[in-house]
Amino acid sequence: MSVEEQDRYFVPEPSRWPMVGAVALFCMGLGAAFAVNGMLLGKLSLALGFLILVFMLVGWFGDVIRESRLGVYMRREDMSFRWGMGWFIFSEVMFFGAFFGALFWVRTVSVPVLGSLDYKMLYPDFEASWPLSTGPGITQAYQAMEAWGLPALNTLILLSSGATVTWAHWGLLQGKRAQLKLGLLCTVLLGCTFLGLQAHEYGQAFSNLHLTLASGAYGMTFFMLTGFHGMHVLLGSIILFVVWLRSLKGDFDASHHFAFEAASWYWHFVDVVWLLLFIFVYWL
Repeated sequence: MSVEEQDRYFVPEPSRWPMVGAVALFCMGLGAAFAVNGMLLGKLSLALGFLILVFMLVGWFGDVIRESRLGVYMRREDMSFRWGMGWFIFSEVMFFGAFFGALFWVRTVSVPVLGSLDYKMLYPDFEASWPLSTGPGITQAYQAMEAWGLPALNTLILLSSGATVTWAHWGLLQGKRAQLKLGLLCTVLLGCTFLGLQAHEYGQAFSNLHLTLASGAYGMTFFMLTGFHGMHVLLGSIILFVVWLRSLKGDFDASHHFAFEAASWYWHFVDVVWLLLFIFVYWL
């Protein structure tokens, strides 16, 4: 292929998918506003918006996959995809950074400052120590999650999934298709196992520890951080599952496999976030 062909930039035809996505977000936003006010239309609008969003994702990514198979993406398109994925992961870093910032602020600033005040200004059982065991308006004391149980097991599972996706990448680079497929399948199964154990952990938190999202600052930070991370594990598992299906069809080779690389970047990011969660939310 000539240098001119490598340097050209593919410009697709005008797409309808951004408009479809805008309609989906409108329905979801409208549905959320109605739902918090107890209106039946809210749930229906939320469900419709979600279905439209799934339709958009399948259609839009399907178009990109078809264009990739046609060979219209060259060096410059590949660089654009890499920059786009890099900025997306950076936005995710900022997203989790905000929640970690809230956690650190409560633990290192708010709790000590409140401890220097007259406890009667807060509530009778207040103690300036983390994790807090109760809160204003909470009639039943709650307990903090232990690190050395399901969280430690989930940490091992997620770290193992990072190893299997790397092993799959090595197989792709070496032309070992069986290793690629097996590594991806193991990664997806480990991700699903993680989600199943996290759901079980939440059940124990609700029933045995009386820990909910409304359980003061500790409950709020715990469920917001671990819950959003779980959503990212679910998304990453879906992405890797799609990549695995594409690998079964013979997609990807040693020089053209950005979709696989993007999925693995995202998965490693999810691994790192969980390590931070295990250390600062469960352990310390």
